[in-house]
Amino acid sequence: MAIPVLPFLLDFEITVYPFRNILFPTDFKPHTREALKYAAAFAHGGGGRVVVFSVQSSKVPSDLLATSETTAPTTEDGRVSQLRNDFKDVLTDPLFRGIEVEPVIVAGEPVPEIAKAALNFGSDLVTVVSSRRKFTRALWGSTAEEIIAEAPCPVLMIRPQQREFVEQVESRSELRLKRILLATNFRPSSSAATQVATQLANQHFAELHALYVIGDYFEQFSAMFPEGGLSALTRIRGFANEHLAKLARGAGEGSITHIGEGRPYEEIVKLALAQEIDLIVIGTGVHASLFGGSPVLGSEIERVVRNAPCPVLCVPASKVLTPLPAFVTQPV
Repeated sequence: MAIPVLPFLLDFEITVYPFRNILFPTDFKPHTREALKYAAAFAHGGGGRVVVFSVQSSKVPSDLLATSETTAPTTEDGRVSQLRNDFKDVLTDPLFRGIEVEPVIVAGEPVPEIAKAALNFGSDLVTVVSSRRKFTRALWGSTAEEIIAEAPCPVLMIRPQQREFVEQVESRSELRLKRILLATNFRPSSSAATQVATQLANQHFAELHALYVIGDYFEQFSAMFPEGGLSALTRIRGFANEHLAKLARGAGEGSITHIGEGRPYEEIVKLALAQEIDLIVIGTGVHASLFGGSPVLGSEIERVVRNAPCPVLCVPASKVLTPLPAFVTQPV
Protein backbone atom coordinates (compact mmCIF):
# COMPACT_ATOMS: atom_id res chain seq x y z
CA MET A 1 0.00 0.00 0.00
CA ALA A 2 1.45 3.40 -0.92
CA ILE A 3 2.05 5.81 1.94
CA PRO A 4 2.06 9.64 1.66
CA VAL A 5 5.45 11.33 1.48
CA LEU A 6 6.47 13.10 4.69
CA PRO A 7 7.07 16.84 4.47
CA PHE A 8 10.05 16.46 6.80
CA LEU A 9 11.88 14.91 3.86
CA LEU A 10 11.26 17.96 1.68
CA ASP A 11 12.56 21.52 1.73
CA PHE A 12 10.17 24.25 2.83
CA GLU A 13 10.34 27.89 3.82
CA ILE A 14 10.17 28.39 7.57
CA THR A 15 7.63 30.95 8.72
CA VAL A 16 8.90 32.94 11.70
CA TYR A 17 6.83 33.86 14.73
CA PRO A 18 6.16 36.37 16.32
CA PHE A 19 4.23 38.19 13.63
CA ARG A 20 5.47 41.77 13.31
CA ASN A 21 3.75 43.06 10.17
CA ILE A 22 0.00 42.61 10.44
CA LEU A 23 -2.43 43.48 7.67
CA PHE A 24 -5.89 44.37 8.94
CA PRO A 25 -8.34 44.67 6.02
CA THR A 26 -11.54 46.39 7.03
CA ASP A 27 -14.84 47.55 5.57
CA PHE A 28 -15.55 49.38 8.87
CA LYS A 29 -18.59 47.24 9.69
CA PRO A 30 -19.04 46.46 13.41
CA HIS A 31 -18.02 42.80 13.15
CA THR A 32 -14.54 43.74 11.86
CA ARG A 33 -13.63 44.85 15.37
CA GLU A 34 -13.16 41.14 16.10
CA ALA A 35 -10.18 41.19 13.74
CA LEU A 36 -8.97 44.56 15.05
CA LYS A 37 -8.40 43.23 18.56
CA TYR A 38 -6.43 40.25 17.25
CA ALA A 39 -4.33 42.49 14.98
CA ALA A 40 -3.58 44.77 17.93
CA ALA A 41 -2.77 41.85 20.25
CA PHE A 42 -0.32 40.25 17.80
CA ALA A 43 1.29 43.65 17.15
CA HIS A 44 1.71 44.25 20.89
CA GLY A 45 3.10 40.76 21.40
CA GLY A 46 5.64 41.04 18.58
CA GLY A 47 6.49 44.72 18.87
CA GLY A 48 5.14 45.20 15.37
CA ARG A 49 2.89 47.40 13.30
CA VAL A 50 -0.58 47.16 11.81
CA VAL A 51 -1.56 48.28 8.32
CA VAL A 52 -5.22 49.29 8.35
CA PHE A 53 -6.25 48.48 4.80
CA SER A 54 -9.39 49.59 3.00
CA VAL A 55 -10.35 48.64 -0.55
CA GLN A 56 -12.84 50.97 -2.25
CA SER A 57 -14.75 50.39 -5.46
CA SER A 58 -13.62 53.78 -6.80
CA LYS A 59 -10.77 56.20 -6.15
CA VAL A 60 -10.83 58.58 -3.20
CA PRO A 61 -8.83 61.80 -2.69
CA SER A 62 -5.17 61.13 -1.94
CA ASP A 63 -5.32 63.63 0.96
CA LEU A 64 -8.42 62.04 2.48
CA LEU A 65 -6.92 61.52 5.93
CA ALA A 66 -4.92 64.74 5.90
CA THR A 67 -8.08 66.79 5.38
CA SER A 68 -10.17 67.46 8.47
CA GLU A 69 -13.94 67.37 8.36
CA THR A 70 -14.12 71.13 8.95
CA THR A 71 -11.81 71.94 6.03
CA ALA A 72 -13.25 69.40 3.61
CA PRO A 73 -14.46 70.87 0.32
CA THR A 74 -18.18 71.57 0.19
CA THR A 75 -18.43 69.55 -3.04
CA GLU A 76 -17.28 66.40 -1.29
CA ASP A 77 -19.83 63.61 -1.47
CA GLY A 78 -21.19 61.83 1.57
CA ARG A 79 -19.35 58.58 0.82
CA VAL A 80 -15.94 60.25 1.04
CA SER A 81 -16.86 62.09 4.22
CA GLN A 82 -18.13 58.87 5.83
CA LEU A 83 -14.98 57.02 4.80
CA ARG A 84 -12.83 59.67 6.47
CA ASN A 85 -14.82 59.40 9.69
CA ASP A 86 -14.73 55.60 9.62
CA PHE A 87 -10.96 55.59 9.16
CA LYS A 88 -10.37 58.07 11.96
CA ASP A 89 -12.58 56.06 14.31
CA VAL A 90 -10.47 52.97 13.68
CA LEU A 91 -7.11 54.75 13.89
CA THR A 92 -8.01 56.31 17.24
CA ASP A 93 -9.25 53.03 18.74
CA PRO A 94 -7.68 52.64 22.21
CA LEU A 95 -6.46 49.12 21.33
CA PHE A 96 -4.04 50.66 18.82
CA ARG A 97 -2.45 52.90 21.47
CA GLY A 98 1.31 52.38 21.53
CA ILE A 99 1.32 50.52 18.20
CA GLU A 100 2.65 51.78 14.89
CA VAL A 101 -0.42 51.99 12.64
CA GLU A 102 -0.37 52.83 8.93
CA PRO A 103 -3.60 53.65 7.06
CA VAL A 104 -3.82 52.61 3.40
CA ILE A 105 -6.69 53.13 0.96
CA VAL A 106 -6.77 51.64 -2.55
CA ALA A 107 -9.34 51.23 -5.29
CA GLY A 108 -10.05 47.83 -6.84
CA GLU A 109 -11.35 44.37 -6.02
CA PRO A 110 -10.89 43.29 -2.38
CA VAL A 111 -9.26 39.87 -2.75
CA PRO A 112 -6.45 40.67 -5.24
CA GLU A 113 -5.75 44.02 -3.57
CA ILE A 114 -5.47 42.41 -0.14
CA ALA A 115 -3.15 39.70 -1.49
CA LYS A 116 -1.04 42.34 -3.25
CA ALA A 117 -0.86 44.45 -0.09
CA ALA A 118 0.24 41.45 2.00
CA LEU A 119 3.10 40.97 -0.44
CA ASN A 120 4.03 44.66 -0.79
CA PHE A 121 4.01 45.34 2.95
CA GLY A 122 5.83 42.13 3.82
CA SER A 123 2.93 41.01 5.98
CA ASP A 124 3.43 38.11 8.38
CA LEU A 125 -0.27 37.84 9.14
CA VAL A 126 -3.64 38.90 7.72
CA THR A 127 -6.59 39.10 10.12
CA VAL A 128 -9.98 38.45 8.54
CA VAL A 129 -13.51 38.22 9.94
CA SER A 130 -16.16 36.15 8.25
CA SER A 131 -19.71 37.08 9.19
CA ARG A 132 -21.13 33.88 7.70
CA ARG A 133 -22.83 31.39 9.99
CA LYS A 134 -21.66 27.81 10.34
CA PHE A 135 -22.20 25.52 7.36
CA THR A 136 -21.70 21.80 7.01
CA ARG A 137 -21.62 22.05 3.24
CA ALA A 138 -18.87 23.99 1.56
CA LEU A 139 -20.18 26.99 -0.31
CA TRP A 140 -17.86 28.57 -2.83
CA GLY A 141 -17.28 32.25 -3.37
CA SER A 142 -16.75 33.54 0.18
CA THR A 143 -14.46 36.59 0.10
CA ALA A 144 -12.80 35.46 3.33
CA GLU A 145 -11.94 32.05 1.88
CA GLU A 146 -10.68 33.62 -1.34
CA ILE A 147 -8.31 35.73 0.77
CA ILE A 148 -6.98 32.55 2.41
CA ALA A 149 -6.40 31.05 -1.04
CA GLU A 150 -4.63 34.13 -2.42
CA ALA A 151 -2.63 35.45 0.54
CA PRO A 152 1.14 34.79 0.57
CA CYS A 153 1.24 34.66 4.38
CA PRO A 154 -0.78 33.13 7.24
CA VAL A 155 -4.40 34.27 7.55
CA LEU A 156 -6.21 34.32 10.87
CA MET A 157 -9.87 33.56 10.21
CA ILE A 158 -12.26 34.76 12.90
CA ARG A 159 -16.01 34.39 13.19
CA PRO A 160 -18.15 36.22 15.75
CA GLN A 161 -19.16 34.29 18.87
CA GLN A 162 -16.19 31.93 18.74
CA ARG A 163 -13.95 31.03 21.67
CA GLU A 164 -11.43 33.89 21.92
CA PHE A 165 -7.76 33.90 22.83
CA VAL A 166 -7.39 37.65 23.35
CA GLU A 167 -8.09 39.45 26.58
CA GLN A 168 -8.50 43.17 27.05
CA VAL A 169 -6.19 44.43 29.79
CA GLU A 170 -6.94 48.08 30.48
CA SER A 171 -6.67 49.74 27.05
CA ARG A 172 -4.84 46.97 25.20
CA SER A 173 -5.59 43.48 23.98
CA GLU A 174 -3.21 40.65 24.85
CA LEU A 175 -2.85 37.09 23.61
CA ARG A 176 -3.99 34.33 25.97
CA LEU A 177 -3.17 31.06 24.22
CA LYS A 178 -3.52 27.95 26.38
CA ARG A 179 -4.30 25.17 23.89
CA ILE A 180 -3.39 25.00 20.19
CA LEU A 181 -4.58 22.32 17.79
CA LEU A 182 -2.36 21.49 14.81
CA ALA A 183 -4.25 19.55 12.14
CA THR A 184 -1.62 17.74 10.07
CA ASN A 185 -1.63 15.25 7.22
CA PHE A 186 2.19 14.89 7.00
CA ARG A 187 2.15 16.25 3.46
CA PRO A 188 4.14 19.30 2.29
CA SER A 189 1.08 21.52 2.82
CA SER A 190 1.41 20.90 6.59
CA SER A 191 5.11 21.70 6.95
CA ALA A 192 4.89 25.46 7.50
CA ALA A 193 1.80 25.04 9.70
CA THR A 194 3.73 22.61 11.91
CA GLN A 195 6.52 25.15 12.27
CA VAL A 196 4.17 28.02 13.15
CA ALA A 197 2.09 25.95 15.61
CA THR A 198 5.25 24.81 17.39
CA GLN A 199 6.60 28.36 17.62
CA LEU A 200 3.29 29.67 18.94
CA ALA A 201 3.05 26.93 21.55
CA ASN A 202 6.63 27.45 22.73
CA GLN A 203 6.36 31.24 22.97
CA HIS A 204 3.05 31.15 24.84
CA PHE A 205 3.74 28.02 26.93
CA ALA A 206 0.61 26.52 25.44
CA GLU A 207 -0.37 22.87 25.07
CA LEU A 208 0.15 21.71 21.50
CA HIS A 209 -2.36 19.10 20.34
CA ALA A 210 -1.37 17.44 17.05
CA LEU A 211 -4.11 15.59 15.16
CA TYR A 212 -3.84 13.25 12.22
CA VAL A 213 -7.11 12.06 10.69
CA ILE A 214 -7.38 8.76 8.83
CA GLY A 215 -9.99 9.48 6.18
CA ASP A 216 -13.19 7.46 6.20
CA TYR A 217 -12.32 6.10 2.76
CA PHE A 218 -9.94 3.65 4.48
CA GLU A 219 -12.90 2.14 6.33
CA GLN A 220 -14.81 1.91 3.06
CA PHE A 221 -11.81 0.28 1.39
CA SER A 222 -11.56 -2.25 4.24
CA ALA A 223 -15.24 -3.14 3.90
CA MET A 224 -14.87 -3.72 0.15
CA PHE A 225 -11.52 -5.55 0.32
CA PRO A 226 -11.19 -7.03 3.83
CA GLU A 227 -7.84 -8.75 3.32
CA GLY A 228 -5.92 -5.83 1.82
CA GLY A 229 -8.01 -3.11 3.45
CA LEU A 230 -7.44 -4.16 7.06
CA SER A 231 -3.72 -4.50 6.43
CA ALA A 232 -3.59 -1.03 4.90
CA LEU A 233 -5.55 0.45 7.79
CA THR A 234 -3.21 -1.14 10.32
CA ARG A 235 -0.19 0.22 8.49
CA ILE A 236 -1.58 3.74 8.21
CA ARG A 237 -2.33 3.72 11.96
CA GLY A 238 1.26 2.68 12.63
CA PHE A 239 2.48 5.35 10.22
CA ALA A 240 0.43 8.00 12.03
CA ASN A 241 1.59 6.94 15.49
CA GLU A 242 5.23 6.88 14.46
CA HIS A 243 5.25 10.31 12.88
CA LEU A 244 3.05 11.96 15.49
CA ALA A 245 5.56 10.73 18.08
CA LYS A 246 8.37 12.24 16.01
CA LEU A 247 6.47 15.52 15.76
CA ALA A 248 5.87 15.57 19.53
CA ARG A 249 9.56 14.99 20.26
CA GLY A 250 10.45 17.93 18.03
CA ALA A 251 7.80 20.18 19.54
CA GLY A 252 8.92 19.58 23.12
CA GLU A 253 7.05 19.22 26.39
CA GLY A 254 3.35 19.94 26.45
CA SER A 255 2.68 18.17 23.16
CA ILE A 256 -0.27 15.78 22.97
CA THR A 257 -1.03 13.61 19.92
CA HIS A 258 -4.34 12.34 18.61
CA ILE A 259 -5.48 10.08 15.77
CA GLY A 260 -8.98 10.50 14.41
CA GLU A 261 -10.85 8.34 11.93
CA GLY A 262 -13.62 9.77 9.77
CA ARG A 263 -14.24 13.03 7.94
CA PRO A 264 -11.22 15.27 8.61
CA TYR A 265 -13.15 18.48 9.30
CA GLU A 266 -15.55 16.69 11.65
CA GLU A 267 -12.71 15.15 13.65
CA ILE A 268 -10.86 18.49 13.84
CA VAL A 269 -13.95 20.38 15.02
CA LYS A 270 -14.90 17.62 17.46
CA LEU A 271 -11.46 17.59 19.09
CA ALA A 272 -11.35 21.40 19.23
CA LEU A 273 -14.64 21.36 21.15
CA ALA A 274 -13.65 18.51 23.47
CA GLN A 275 -10.26 20.02 24.38
CA GLU A 276 -11.47 23.64 24.55
CA ILE A 277 -8.91 24.62 21.93
CA ASP A 278 -8.11 28.34 21.58
CA LEU A 279 -6.62 28.21 18.07
CA ILE A 280 -6.62 25.71 15.22
CA VAL A 281 -3.56 25.81 12.95
CA ILE A 282 -3.91 24.18 9.56
CA GLY A 283 -1.82 24.11 6.41
CA THR A 284 -3.62 25.34 3.32
CA GLY A 285 -2.43 23.42 0.31
CA VAL A 286 -4.05 25.73 -2.21
CA HIS A 287 -4.74 24.27 -5.63
CA ALA A 288 -4.77 26.05 -8.96
CA SER A 289 -8.07 25.49 -10.69
CA LEU A 290 -7.85 22.91 -13.46
CA PHE A 291 -10.15 25.16 -15.46
CA GLY A 292 -8.25 28.40 -14.88
CA GLY A 293 -9.37 31.27 -12.70
CA SER A 294 -8.65 31.83 -9.02
CA PRO A 295 -6.87 29.33 -6.75
CA VAL A 296 -9.18 27.30 -4.53
CA LEU A 297 -9.04 25.69 -1.10
CA GLY A 298 -9.84 22.08 -0.42
CA SER A 299 -13.40 21.48 0.73
CA GLU A 300 -12.27 20.02 4.08
CA ILE A 301 -10.33 23.20 4.91
CA GLU A 302 -13.36 25.30 4.01
CA ARG A 303 -15.50 23.19 6.33
CA VAL A 304 -13.01 23.56 9.18
CA VAL A 305 -13.02 27.35 8.76
CA ARG A 306 -16.82 27.51 8.66
CA ASN A 307 -17.48 25.19 11.61
CA ALA A 308 -14.56 25.79 13.97
CA PRO A 309 -15.45 26.78 17.55
CA CYS A 310 -12.36 29.02 17.71
CA PRO A 311 -10.24 31.10 15.29
CA VAL A 312 -8.35 29.21 12.58
CA LEU A 313 -4.83 30.15 11.48
CA CYS A 314 -4.42 29.11 7.85
CA VAL A 315 -0.74 28.77 6.91
CA PRO A 316 -0.06 28.61 3.17
CA ALA A 317 2.16 26.13 1.41
CA SER A 318 3.25 26.03 -2.21
CA LYS A 319 0.40 25.99 -4.70
CA VAL A 320 0.02 22.81 -6.72
CA LEU A 321 -2.01 21.91 -9.78
CA THR A 322 -3.79 18.82 -8.52
CA PRO A 323 -5.32 17.88 -5.16
CA LEU A 324 -3.96 14.31 -5.41
CA PRO A 325 -1.38 13.43 -2.72
CA ALA A 326 2.22 12.54 -3.48
CA PHE A 327 3.04 8.88 -2.92
CA VAL A 328 6.02 6.62 -2.51
CA THR A 329 5.80 3.06 -3.76
CA GLN A 330 8.30 1.34 -1.50
CA PRO A 331 7.09 -0.25 1.77
CA VAL A 332 7.36 1.86 4.92
